[in-house]
Amino acid sequence: MRRPSVRGPQQRPEPTNKHKINEEIISPQVRVVGQNGEQLGVMSVRDALKLAVEADKDLVEIAPQAIPPVCKIINYGKFAYEQSKREQEVKQSQKQKELKEIRLRAGTDTHDLDFKVRHSRKFLELGHKVKAAVTFRGREIVHQDIGRALLQKFIDALADISKIDQDMRTEGRILSVTLAPDSKKKAAKKKDSGHAQPAQKPEAASAAPIETEQQNEN
Repeated sequence: MRRPSVRGPQQRPEPTNKHKINEEIISPQVRVVGQNGEQLGVMSVRDALKLAVEADKDLVEIAPQAIPPVCKIINYGKFAYEQSKREQEVKQSQKQKELKEIRLRAGTDTHDLDFKVRHSRKFLELGHKVKAAVTFRGREIVHQDIGRALLQKFIDALADISKIDQDMRTEGRILSVTLAPDSKKKAAKKKDSGHAQPAQKPEAASAAPIETEQQNEN
């Protein structure tokens, strides 16, 4: 940990970190926050550095845009590590959000469409966007209305958790639409499910087993 030294403002070096710390802080006055979050008030940077020395911590400028700038007395090494970890988590989260493509044909039947919808629902629930694309072959291109109707069914089937991110558009022989997760709809659906009717009593419940279907996307 870098130990702050109390020197006059004329000997301050250029900043070398994302945040100005100790002697890098050039504002004559700062608002100081203690290491436990307590407000210590506005004081000269020299007095703030004295407090940091007494606590064996660093004086870190955490809000340079404020007037006066806000500084906190903390262990800068630990602070920088935790902030770097948070940034990596955000980047990882953004990286995991992908665009998944679902391919359809103008002649896709109801069973196949339902299968594609189920997979798309899983992708949307994981936070991914879904692009559904209908490919026309040969003379199918003159019947784009069939493709539009198919995509509309796809949109309607997922309307409870998604929103249109990119409207239907044609690129060559491909007609596509892109859906994105809708957090408000998902929250409302979750809230509604919480108000669902209570389950039947054991003696009144059906004894029939619940069938589940698991399929992998090709």
